[in-house]
Amino acid sequence: MSRELLASQKNNRGILLDPRTKLAVLITIAVFILGGSYEGIMQYYIIVLAAIPLLLLSAARKWKGAVLYILIFGGSLCLEIFGLSRLTGVANYIAVAIVGILLRFTPSVVMGYFVVTTTTVSEFVAAMERLHLPQQITIPMSVMFRFFPTVAEEWSAIGDAMRMRGVRFGGGKASAILEYRIVPMMICSVKIGEELSQAALTRGLGGPVKRTNICKLGFHVQDVIFLLICLGAFAAQIYVLAARG
Repeated sequence: MSRELLASQKNNRGILLDPRTKLAVLITIAVFILGGSYEGIMQYYIIVLAAIPLLLLSAARKWKGAVLYILIFGGSLCLEIFGLSRLTGVANYIAVAIVGILLRFTPSVVMGYFVVTTTTVSEFVAAMERLHLPQQITIPMSVMFRFFPTVAEEWSAIGDAMRMRGVRFGGGKASAILEYRIVPMMICSVKIGEELSQAALTRGLGGPVKRTNICKLGFHVQDVIFLLICLGAFAAQIYVLAARG
C-alpha cells in the first residue's frame, strides 16, 4: 500500500524515537499549541514545540511535508505578525480566524502525520502493550489508522476512473458526481472496514494468547531529550499559572 499512513515496513525514518515518545510529543504539542495559552515564557516555549515537527520531518527526509509545513505555519505566523494589523472590518475577522486555526492546528496535524508514517503496525501494537492499554483501545486504533489512508487511496482511484470518463467537478454534472463518486466511496468504505477487521483477526489481534513481537522498543538518548522537552512544557505552564495566581 503505497500511501498508507501507518508504515508496514521500515523506511528512512530519520531520528529514531520510541512510539511512546512520539505519542508524548504529539500530546504535548496538541495540549499547549492547540489548547494552551500564549502567556509569559509559554510564548517562547510554543515556538520550540512548533519546531519539533519540522525537525523530525527534515531528519526523515520528508521534504515535501517539511516545505508544506513551513509554507502553512510560517506564512500564517508572518501574516499574524505583519499583515493582520493592516486589515480592517470583515477582512480582518476572516484573516484572524483562518490564521488562528492554522497556527493552532497545523503543528498537531503535522506531528500526527510524522507519527503514523514512521511507526509500523507492529511497533504501535507493541508500544500499546508496553503501556498496558487494553485491547479494546489498541485494536480499534490500529484498524482506524489503516482505514483512513486506504479510503484516501480508494478516493484517488475513483477520481482517476472518473476523469477517464469525463466526469469532473462543475460542468453541470453534479448528479453524475454524486452517483459515480460518493456512492462508490460509501460502498468501498464499508468493504474496507470489513477487510481491515478480518486482517486484524488474521494477525492475531484480540486473541486469548499473548502475541509475540520482535520489535526492538526502548528509550535512548534522543527519547530522553524529547521527553525532557515535554516535561519542560508542563513545568513552564505551571510556572505561568503560579505567576498569574
